[in-house]
Amino acid sequence: MGIWIDTDMGFDDIAAVLVVLHANETIDGISLVFGNTPLEQVKRNAASAAMAFGWSFPIHEGRALPVLGRLETAERILGQTGMPTVGLTLPAAPPLATSDAFAELCRWLEEAEEPRRVLALGPLTNLAALCLARPDLAAKITDLTWMGGGVTTGNHTASAEFNAFADPEALAIVLAHELPLRMVDLDLCRKVFAYPDDIAPIRATGGVNATLIADLLSGYVSIGTSRGRPGMAIYDPTAAVAFVNAGAVSFRKARIDAELAGSLTRGRTVVETRESHAAFNAEYATDVHAETARAQILGALMKEAAK
Repeated sequence: MGIWIDTDMGFDDIAAVLVVLHANETIDGISLVFGNTPLEQVKRNAASAAMAFGWSFPIHEGRALPVLGRLETAERILGQTGMPTVGLTLPAAPPLATSDAFAELCRWLEEAEEPRRVLALGPLTNLAALCLARPDLAAKITDLTWMGGGVTTGNHTASAEFNAFADPEALAIVLAHELPLRMVDLDLCRKVFAYPDDIAPIRATGGVNATLIADLLSGYVSIGTSRGRPGMAIYDPTAAVAFVNAGAVSFRKARIDAELAGSLTRGRTVVETRESHAAFNAEYATDVHAETARAQILGALMKEAAK
């Protein structure tokens, strides 16, 4: 089975990668996309994460701009690096060797003799480019699990979740090409939290990266606590749990569409669950065993911190 991860490489993306790796899965490649920050910073984050955690899988440069519209990032929440911290930051690393994500993703799919599974953690721009240019290869993706969208409300706007808002046309293209999309949305992810009390055990493991992981997790959790919440929803790692642990998350078939217009509604994901009203084209996550997901996510961070 082949696994590919498409990511805008913030801290929760790193945690999602670690969830996959500590589930004893092999990652064939990673493609980068703008999102948490502009692509140049995403590339720096990926190079630094690969060096810090000893990742040997190839990492490829993807799209820097959405299909249409202006660049949108989450820097106003996550800061310039896309990774708030209370202390240590990722180490400086040499730039990634230049490699084109589109070409490498095509090559990976051309070689397919087994299921080709994709975990997408940012705007779907790279996957949309694949659909438009090589629909024959896009059709070889056997499942696409995406952290994005919101069944009820948004976070970047009242209507739209950030990954959907940053490139709604990309989501619309992926849906139009009938990729087997499984949406892990805001509502689902907000059932799985990291809390301040989760940090000290990670720091206490004493491994090479224990302090780094603890400081980054603490910075991430502070996004929530600084706004009066008890902790912070662990978005991308929850999607990773859905990707590697089928028993932890339940899905339901639905019709999903992306709203492309309107100053207040652009980027909204419209989810129709009545089969009598629409032809279903995707699935969305309806429930998660929160403690199982928390244990798997924090367990992956603990294992990595103890190395």
